[in-house]
Amino acid sequence: MKMANISTSIIVVVLFWGLAIGTRTKLFTDEDRVAVSALASAGTDGICASMVLAQGYPCEEHTVTTEDGYVLSMQRIPAGKSGETSGNKIPVLLQHGLLMDGITWLLLPPHQALAFLLVDNGYEVWIANTRGTQYSLGHTSLTPGDPAFWEWSWDELVAYDLPATYQYVYNQAGQKIHYVGHSLGTLIALGAFSKDQLVNMLRSAVLLGPIAHVGQMTSPLARAAAENYLAEALYKAGYREFNPRLEAIVKFLNASCAKSGVDCTNLLTSFTGQNCCLNPSIVQVFLAHEPQASATKNMIHISQMIRDGKVAMFDYIDKDENQKHYGQDTPPEYKMASIPHDLPLFLSYGGADALSDVQDVKLLLNSLKDHDGDKLVVQYRDDYAHADFVMGETAKQDVYDPLLAFFRHQ
Repeated sequence: MKMANISTSIIVVVLFWGLAIGTRTKLFTDEDRVAVSALASAGTDGICASMVLAQGYPCEEHTVTTEDGYVLSMQRIPAGKSGETSGNKIPVLLQHGLLMDGITWLLLPPHQALAFLLVDNGYEVWIANTRGTQYSLGHTSLTPGDPAFWEWSWDELVAYDLPATYQYVYNQAGQKIHYVGHSLGTLIALGAFSKDQLVNMLRSAVLLGPIAHVGQMTSPLARAAAENYLAEALYKAGYREFNPRLEAIVKFLNASCAKSGVDCTNLLTSFTGQNCCLNPSIVQVFLAHEPQASATKNMIHISQMIRDGKVAMFDYIDKDENQKHYGQDTPPEYKMASIPHDLPLFLSYGGADALSDVQDVKLLLNSLKDHDGDKLVVQYRDDYAHADFVMGETAKQDVYDPLLAFFRHQ
């Protein structure tokens, strides 16, 4: 309990300090940040160079431009270490969660990381990076220094980012895709599927640590931020970018985690729940690359969902604004029961997950009660919390092997 309290204090300091001075004391200028994205696109920097090629796997940097002008970074891993690309390999699109980027799928060693396991099992892997993350800071007319660059919530990820990446992979591969999402990556997929969007390009979808209803979320940090209207206060104060990552903070955490007797896996507990299966060394790998920025408006949207318990579009609060955007006084809801009943789904959730709470997942499953019985696979891991699904050293045998078996049956 004492360690959990210390962890909470550290994380709160990280978030509040980072947000308080983040837009005044930046690690990079806006020009620097866009240049980093451009270098990644050219293949001279980025996720391929830093995380994939170094492990001996081939990798390509790609970009896709959304309908509203955001230039998103994507990575394609076409084959295993042998480089053998023959055959008509089925594509798998990996979509990360909130405050993360595509490196999510590469944090573990190659024999444990999902991206590499998929490639080694004969799939072609595509990694997505949502707008606002380190390598997706491009735009056809805006820079990250423009407030308008950050005027979006996950509604726009449903409407623009996800369709752009789906269509790009579908066009490149020439066949339907498997989708794997974690956390927010599940929410935006469920939002799209509930509108019968993208399913024509889809073989199946895997939802790890699924997020839909979040009204019963038990994460003390997330709930405190929502109930105290932290994101709303930041937005009113002029902070459009929600960026918890600062060099001084990362150095401080790295130094703390390096001390003898300090288990920094507890650092995540007050946010994700008590993860069962993280190797302490993974935290320093995590801190080398994460967390990533998001839009303050996106954080407001999630806070609204925590307070209201609804899976609805962004609430502008003002009825006239809602009328202007939606043609009604209140924001429309995403109807999970409208997800096509014959869409193959694999859903894995954990009993210790403080973000994807068991009771909230049960609400989602209740919405799927009419789903075709042979098209819905539900896995429950009593000991898993939110980070275990992408950082747990036992995730391969616990989750990824069953996931691969599910793919083979589609």
